[in-house]
Amino acid sequence: MSSAAQDDLLFKALADSRRRQMLDLMKTAPRTTGALCEHFAGALDRCTVMQHLGVLERAGLIVVRREGRVRWNHLDAGPFQDIHDRWIGPYALAAADLLNRLKHDLEGG
Repeated sequence: MSSAAQDDLLFKALADSRRRQMLDLMKTAPRTTGALCEHFAGALDRCTVMQHLGVLERAGLIVVRREGRVRWNHLDAGPFQDIHDRWIGPYALAAADLLNRLKHDLEGG
């Protein structure tokens, strides 16, 4: 899969607030699909939770491990590092450089 296609999957996955909530739940520890279904009970049915997990898995944001009948969903932080390295880091560096130049100019340097 091309880098652009993978980026599209990643940003599509992050575009939905319910998927971001699922990722937030997995930040501290892996969650079973059943636990995620319980968390979203009343808001999402099991089928919808599974569809959202499928989107996250295809985007590479979670890794799924099966133990018997139990499906464990683990957060994969690697894509977030990739986003930071490609999109956030360079812009933050440029902003910091601009602030340093402004400070230097204001101090009469």
